[in-house]
Amino acid sequence: MAINDAGVKASGPSLFASFRATLALSWPIMLTNLGQTAMTATDVLMMGRLGSKSLAAGALGSNLYFAPLIFGLGLMLATSPMIAVEIGRRRHSVRDIRRTVRQGLWLAIAVSVPIWLLLWNTQHILRLMGQDAELSAMATSYVRALQWSVLPFFAYIVLRSFISALERPGWALAVVFGAIGFNVLANWCLMFGNLGFPALALPGSGLATTLSSTMMFTGLVIAVCTDRQFRRYRLFGRFWRADWPRFAGLLGLGLPIAGLMLFEVTIFNAAAFLMGLIGADSLAAHAIAIQIASLTFMIPLGLGQAATIRVGRAFGAGDRLGIARAGWVAYALGVGFMAAMALVMLLFPRVLIGAFIDLDAPENAGVVRIAVGFLAFAALFQIVDGAQAVSSGMLRGLNDTKVPMLFAALGYWGVGMPLGALLAFHFELGGNGIWIGLFSGLAAVATLLLLRWLRRDRLLAGMP
Repeated sequence: MAINDAGVKASGPSLFASFRATLALSWPIMLTNLGQTAMTATDVLMMGRLGSKSLAAGALGSNLYFAPLIFGLGLMLATSPMIAVEIGRRRHSVRDIRRTVRQGLWLAIAVSVPIWLLLWNTQHILRLMGQDAELSAMATSYVRALQWSVLPFFAYIVLRSFISALERPGWALAVVFGAIGFNVLANWCLMFGNLGFPALALPGSGLATTLSSTMMFTGLVIAVCTDRQFRRYRLFGRFWRADWPRFAGLLGLGLPIAGLMLFEVTIFNAAAFLMGLIGADSLAAHAIAIQIASLTFMIPLGLGQAATIRVGRAFGAGDRLGIARAGWVAYALGVGFMAAMALVMLLFPRVLIGAFIDLDAPENAGVVRIAVGFLAFAALFQIVDGAQAVSSGMLRGLNDTKVPMLFAALGYWGVGMPLGALLAFHFELGGNGIWIGLFSGLAAVATLLLLRWLRRDRLLAGMP
């Protein structure tokens, strides 16, 4: 049994204490994730008021913006397990944690520059993809205002990882919900010209998101500079002092996380593209089903983030029992919640679909019929999606990211997408085939990740 820096043997919390600690840490993280999703939903709803062309252009711009954003987000998430392991190893460590946060912020700056250069050329990229010239121009005006949100958002994620690793995620929750209200007001003013502001239309929405992201980062800066528990770390002291080994460590840990997330995001983008080839009703039904699934996914995603922190702290302390309990508790909560949501989707599909479209409108009859079928597949999809989200978080706490990335590549693009395309077009199952492919890919990834967790003794060989 390992001995921590206080000279006390690490024995792990009781199972009940582990459940309680996981829930206490995860619920603010889950609500923060939901809050960030609500900001995106607000933007889409307000774009719809500008007209169908603006909505379509906004969707084009958002899809192009989202992929590099997710890649950078994966890099930033590497700060969480590094900080958690350090806290577990030395509970009162200050300098090493400060250096990890500093290099995380350096990494945010380093990755933002190429993303800005990429997104500045949105019009050229969309035209190369064969998109309509007018829509491409409108999307470019939106993205060129939106792209500046990348750096403050990444920096916010680094600070959020720091306060979450210290098991104080409530600050991030408060900041996000304040930013939601600000985002609504900023969109209303800048898109439509209210309260004396110019009516900027789509660029106004991009500017509102940039201002909201800046507000989120600023809010956490104020928190870490004023809160007594955070202030002692002096996170911004000697900000320009390099720590290249730590920077390389973050990059080495973060690139596989970014790769895993990119493989997952792109399979859903490809699924939407294939649905468009099948038909407009299938695409609309898919959008409804995937939106419902995305909302429930925020819960196991938050539990996975909590698992990274709790497993990482136990890993740093050399506490094998604590590692096992922290992981399995998060896994049970995540899969259990998604199983309950699967039951809701099976029993009340029309109620859920009715939140998005008018069930009684004759022109929506085809969409409703297809969406009911898709939700049946989404119910199965829920359980394996929750399992892979929590499992990847558990392994991340052990600093295990490279093999999970390979699992994602194999499951999503070696199994899920080829199978979905084959069933949809060769066997003429249409949209149902795509959903079977998505389920199969996620099931493969979830199984491989769980097997790796069960065989984690190799990962623990170098544990303190």
